[in-house]
Amino acid sequence: MIQTVTEMMSHTFIQRAIIVGVLISLCASLLGVSLVLKRYSMIGDGLSHVGFGVLTVATAFGATSPLYISIPCVTISAIILLKIGSNSKIKSDSAIALISSSALAIGVAVTSLTTGMNTDICNFMFGSILAMSKSDVILSVIVSLFVAILFIIYYRKLFAITFDEEFAKASGLKAKRYTNIIAVLTALIIVVGMRMMGVMLISSIIIFPALTSMRIFKSFKKVIVSSAIISVISFLTGIYLSYIYNISTGAMIVIVNLVLFIIFSIIEKIIHE
Repeated sequence: MIQTVTEMMSHTFIQRAIIVGVLISLCASLLGVSLVLKRYSMIGDGLSHVGFGVLTVATAFGATSPLYISIPCVTISAIILLKIGSNSKIKSDSAIALISSSALAIGVAVTSLTTGMNTDICNFMFGSILAMSKSDVILSVIVSLFVAILFIIYYRKLFAITFDEEFAKASGLKAKRYTNIIAVLTALIIVVGMRMMGVMLISSIIIFPALTSMRIFKSFKKVIVSSAIISVISFLTGIYLSYIYNISTGAMIVIVNLVLFIIFSIIEKIIHE
């Protein structure tokens, strides 16, 4: 095992993937707890489709750094998504389906008319650690640190709006502002994580760690800490197994998350018997 790890770490692309993957997994797990508790868990899936649409259009028109274009677009989409979801006529799940399917359709249509399904587009769809350039790593590290710092700064306020938004409003807290902050931070992590996990799997690293932790732990702080640990362990285990068995890294990470979710669910049943 040690020899395999040493061999893995000799590859520059794996070193990059581990740096970015650990940071993204950590940030995604922190945000995931609030999203799951507020029943916004599918927002990650919706934003990933928006991200795919923007990235494919940018790539089709020859953009050299499509990630820099997609970040502001997906961020704006996150805020619009919340505003539409708060509309009594259109519920949040319908809003997500509306925006995500439209963005995905536009991306596929533009791609079909221009470059076709080339390697870059497939990497965005299914993820690839080989696709991560040095500039992608730098951008991902900066964005991840920014997200982590903001989460720590606004931890108490995010905690308040997560558990009792009405009470938070009554206490004078601008709940809508901090809900928007959660959405914006999620959008940032979705965009930088798509290179590695792909559109189809990126939302899983937001949802799985939180749901797994909630099987056993009940307090917000314990769920946050447990979720972060589970997310990082799942990533490191997934990338190790994908290297050994030559399986897609994103898929392997999700499978490890699924196994841990099943194990924690079994433990929960044993504890409550």
